[in-house]
Amino acid sequence: MSILKISDFSLELTTGSQACLLDAVSLSVEEGETVGLVGESGSGKSLTARAALGLLPGRTRISGSVVLDGTDVFSAGPSQVLALRRSTASMVFQDPRSGINPMRSIGDYLTESLILCNKWSKADASQRALELLRSVGLPRPEAHLAQFPHELSGGMLQRVMIAGALSTSPRLLICDEPTTSLDVTTQAEIIGVLTEQQAQHGMGMLFITHDLNLASALCDRIYVLNAGTVVEHGGVQEVFTNPQSAYTQQLVAATPSVFTRTVSVINPTRSAAALRPAPEPESARPAVMLEARSLSKTYYVKGNPPLVAVNNVTLAVPRGDALAVVGESGSGKSTLARMIVGLEQADAGDILVAGVSRAAHSRTRAERLDRARTVQIVFQDPYLSLDPRIIAGAAVEDALRLHNKLSHAQSRSQVLALFDQVGLGEKHANARPRTLSGGQRQRVAIARALAVGPEVLVLDEATSALDVSVQAQVLEVVQEIRRKRGLTLLFISHDLAVVRKVCETTMVMRRGDIVEHGQTKNLLENPQHPYTQLLLDSIPRPEWELDQPEVPLAPNTSSAQIIGA
Repeated sequence: MSILKISDFSLELTTGSQACLLDAVSLSVEEGETVGLVGESGSGKSLTARAALGLLPGRTRISGSVVLDGTDVFSAGPSQVLALRRSTASMVFQDPRSGINPMRSIGDYLTESLILCNKWSKADASQRALELLRSVGLPRPEAHLAQFPHELSGGMLQRVMIAGALSTSPRLLICDEPTTSLDVTTQAEIIGVLTEQQAQHGMGMLFITHDLNLASALCDRIYVLNAGTVVEHGGVQEVFTNPQSAYTQQLVAATPSVFTRTVSVINPTRSAAALRPAPEPESARPAVMLEARSLSKTYYVKGNPPLVAVNNVTLAVPRGDALAVVGESGSGKSTLARMIVGLEQADAGDILVAGVSRAAHSRTRAERLDRARTVQIVFQDPYLSLDPRIIAGAAVEDALRLHNKLSHAQSRSQVLALFDQVGLGEKHANARPRTLSGGQRQRVAIARALAVGPEVLVLDEATSALDVSVQAQVLEVVQEIRRKRGLTLLFISHDLAVVRKVCETTMVMRRGDIVEHGQTKNLLENPQHPYTQLLLDSIPRPEWELDQPEVPLAPNTSSAQIIGA
């Protein structure tokens, strides 16, 4: 018997436009099986997954059936559904900050259900919480139990949420983009944890992702959703190597790869290389736009040794170039970005933008506005960077009118043009952030950053929440702006395939230090440092490609060797 069986399930809104959000969706998950659910943002993936737990929006009409471990979720009583959520199925949500109470400690989050629902003692629950934090690769489990969500990075907090979902050893684990914010090495570790749990307990997994490379490496079967309809399903190799649906073919074509099989995106007649500014002779090299000199930052946490986030980092990015900063969560990438933007004060060193020192704290409003006009940042978590009280268009319009003397009509026109550039429409401009999907919110954040017309744009994992086709579209927008205005990019990412497509040079960080730096193509094809080799070895690849690597990579290096380096 299937752990989860969804049959002809439809969901329709009964208010407003009465839109049909899901149309006759059918899928199943067996014991020990991993089933992938892929599609663009807004295709209905998360709605389908939430239906398995009876979590649906209000004012809707449903038909069909959702059977979880032999129980029809929508005909069962509230107590039965609650019991299913407590012991049979768990869910890992896409945004960990919206799923973990910011007012309570990590230890409280992990032990609450064990103590209240399973009647464990506090000591036993705390011990289980420690074991779970170790299993998902967090570096200081004992210290993390006493910390609060705002003290952890996005990747670390996602691992906490995965640990919480595994606390009761569920029979079905529903993963809604669980590795979106994780670097490749941590992603590999998390996937290892999930597959190990699956092997031990016969757990089934419904795995929602926009990363087709990950889906092809992890899943047994795949369902492809488009506009609430299953357009294709079957074995993972069959679907990805010989897609029958035009929509699936588009997704496969838009998926970037770090290996040489990378295909063109959005417009097949234009390669990724064609989007970059043409290389210039050394004599005609532009002046350096962004420079950091011996930059350092150390954090002091009570009861813990000093944490060196950035250690003597020096970099230089010419005008119009793109520098990628890669490394695992906690390597110092985001701290470096925040210092460059002015959100963190460096302990030592200097930051220069267009030759002007920016290391000192901006003391006046005029200085802050001047810095904002020069450097803008797009954060990893779009939900936290947008005001939930105002519509998305107003958030972008506020930025425009803060820096420019525009009438409401003029600013509104520019807002709609910016929304169109990032693949959104007027209806999205009139929507509040909570009604938008994660990918749509991220595009709003990118539009707001571009509204000011900055000379330097810092993208801090800004495309990690986007599906492949939208990611390709957004990256093309950014590249076109680079070509027209000479925009300089500092691109922080854990996605090496995107880095290869966008950035001329790459810098690898580990524990606050630069361990390797060079031309992106050379660095990815011939990595010299063991840690860079580990990053490349951790990239998910389908089994049918493992025997035939298309780019010669350095010999495999184990995690233990790197950790001990």
